[in-house]
Amino acid sequence: MNNEHITEQAVTSSASIREGRGQTAVDYRYLRMARIWAENSYCKRRQVGALVVKDKMIISDGYNGTPSGFENVCEDETGVTKPYVLHAEANAITKLARSGNNSEGSTLYVTASPCIECAKLIIQAGIRRVVYAEKYRLTDGIDLLTRAGIEVEYRSLDGTR
Repeated sequence: MNNEHITEQAVTSSASIREGRGQTAVDYRYLRMARIWAENSYCKRRQVGALVVKDKMIISDGYNGTPSGFENVCEDETGVTKPYVLHAEANAITKLARSGNNSEGSTLYVTASPCIECAKLIIQAGIRRVVYAEKYRLTDGIDLLTRAGIEVEYRSLDGTR
């Protein structure tokens, strides 16, 4: 699968883009906030954060971790992620379901590209745009989002493509 359909816009060193008021600057701000939110994760292998934004308001947030009531240990003794660990996107979307907020037409900011399972949740939640900061080796989630007509944008936070 190729990534030609993804809009790629890497961070430039220009302070005007990072500190400006355009959509690009806003995207970087929310992605940086999602990266900070990821620090709440107890996962050792990879910490991922997600924010759902609608009408310039954060309506939900999430980070990868275990379900409520489980111990905060994401990996087994060999370092493999436990099968019941929830992804940041899934946590943010299920949190929305419990809140009464409506995600129709919203934007999801996530530090890592969504997997195919999270892509299905994103589609069903009515999220219209996904902005992510790290590419993953598998593109099936991104491909599904694009097929569903969801705007998908990659924006690197570390200045690489």
